[in-house]
Amino acid sequence: MPLEAGLLEILACPACHAPLREEAGASDETAELVCTSDGCALAYPVRDGIPVLLVDEARRPA
Repeated sequence: MPLEAGLLEILACPACHAPLREEAGASDETAELVCTSDGCALAYPVRDGIPVLLVDEARRPA
């Protein structure tokens, strides 16, 4: 389930404050919001349609 466009416009990466982009996974359980900053690029999970914007929960880029 995609996030509302208005919500995505106001969300920012908690670590560096850059905008986030939504990346759909194979299922709703693997959807992520990914930081657009090249230096950060953390990927935050979206669980049950709710973004989990905690740095400790974010996936580091490979």
